[in-house]
Amino acid sequence: MKKKVYIETSIVSYLTARPSRDLVIAARQEITHELWQVLQKQYEIYISALVIQEASRGDENAAEKRSSVLANIPVLEISPEAQALARGLIADNAIPSDYEEDALHIATASTSGIDVLLTWNFSHINNAFTKTKIIKSVEHHGYEPPIICSPEELLGE
Repeated sequence: MKKKVYIETSIVSYLTARPSRDLVIAARQEITHELWQVLQKQYEIYISALVIQEASRGDENAAEKRSSVLANIPVLEISPEAQALARGLIADNAIPSDYEEDALHIATASTSGIDVLLTWNFSHINNAFTKTKIIKSVEHHGYEPPIICSPEELLGE
């Protein structure tokens, strides 16, 4: 059985962005392109309505590219349970209150039985300090947290 992977918006942004001159960003873009081929073959990939909403923001041409990439990916419902868990993540100080959308990505993946939440967001989702808080909060609210990782971690490079 294939693992279920939730694609957070930063993944699509790196996948479709113009090549960067910044070495770190350029490397992440390349890794994301490599991963995209693997994802569709080896995993069941999902997004949420929030990913679609976030991807549609900004420059019209860039938003069009992001939307095109997302077109055939199954969309998870943002359920009342996910909304409640997102509020819980914020109340538990796992996610800062200014970043409700980050909490909602985590909550949607957690309440939907997702195995892996894939993100390049190292600020509020995928960092050593927040991951521990996120796991404790999600479990406290009765859900199994997904593994939170970057494309590089998923590829094992």
